[in-house]
Parts: sequence; structure tokens; C-alpha cells
Amino acid sequence: MTTTIERNGNQLTAHFCGRLDTAAAVQTTEDVKPLLEVEKCDIVLDCSQLQYISSSGLRIFLSIRKEAALKGNKVVVKDINDDIRQVFVMTGFISLFEIE
Repeated sequence: MTTTIERNGNQLTAHFCGRLDTAAAVQTTEDVKPLLEVEKCDIVLDCSQLQYISSSGLRIFLSIRKEAALKGNKVVVKDINDDIRQVFVMTGFISLFEIE
């Protein structure tokens, strides 16, 4: 699992690649810290290369959303595959995030 963050003006994009499971969650939590610290910036969670997300991964997404809301930032989840969309639907995350 790799996570890279890219800044483009007033937007930060996190690119997730691989399986965001319990084993990858510790490192991913460290990798996304810049998303939790930024203010007045849109955040895009690019999931085009994300193959799987576990409850640990969902917790990371939720913490990003929570911190962003406190700082007035917008979070968009982009390009989820059908399996991840199904997880979002079953867990109610589909209504918590703007999905593109």
C-alpha cells in the first residue's frame, strides 16, 4: 500500500494505491497527516488505484473528514471501484462523503 500526497494550488490530493487493510493502516495514518493539518484547502482522496478498504481504512477516511470539517475544508472521494462503493453503501459512508 502506498499513499502519496500532491498539492495543486489550494487542493491536496491523496493517491491511494493497493490494499488499505489493517496491516497498511499504521503507515497510511502517518502518510495522511498533512491532510489533517492543512487549513482552507480542498482535499481529494483519489481511490482510482485503491483495490480494497477495511474498517481500519474507513476509520482513516473518517478521521480525515472529521478534521477537515473542523477546519472548514471540503473532502471529495474520487474514482472508487464497485467493491469499495459497495462497502461505502453498506457502512453508510456513501452519505458522509461527496463521491465523484
